[in-house]
Amino acid sequence: MKNTTLLFLVQKDGEEVTTICLAMKKRGFGMGRYNGVGGKVEQGESIEDAVLRETQEEIGVQALAITKQGELTFRFPHQEDWDQLVHVYLCESWKGEVTESEEMSPSWFALEDIPYKDMWPDDIFWLPHVLAGQYIKASFSFGEGDVILSQEVHVMQG
Repeated sequence: MKNTTLLFLVQKDGEEVTTICLAMKKRGFGMGRYNGVGGKVEQGESIEDAVLRETQEEIGVQALAITKQGELTFRFPHQEDWDQLVHVYLCESWKGEVTESEEMSPSWFALEDIPYKDMWPDDIFWLPHVLAGQYIKASFSFGEGDVILSQEVHVMQG
């Protein structure tokens, strides 16, 4: 199972997240869906280095302060090479302007306007916990056509 990363830029009012940057995937795995930014951890690269590199490559900003908010295990019994352990991060401090790349087209959304219908179907089950500042461990099994076969979401106690 490969390690991958997922980062969401967020803006806060006090301790509460008010807006989130989601990027429309323009090619490859997940094309046509909004998501955070991230991707595969390269050989010899730490998970933290991977999330910083992917953020720079995909939306043109340098993440300055990242906070790990959980781990998601995804299994695809019909396509096992898609199986992955995703390390999820929030970032509320960065350098540079969010810009479109060949891979991602970013947009900002108020929390009440998150386009869950245009995202992976599992996001509705775990992303609200992450945006509320909770650390989660979750696992999902997907069938063909992105149907969720099973799911478990655990909010961990800090």
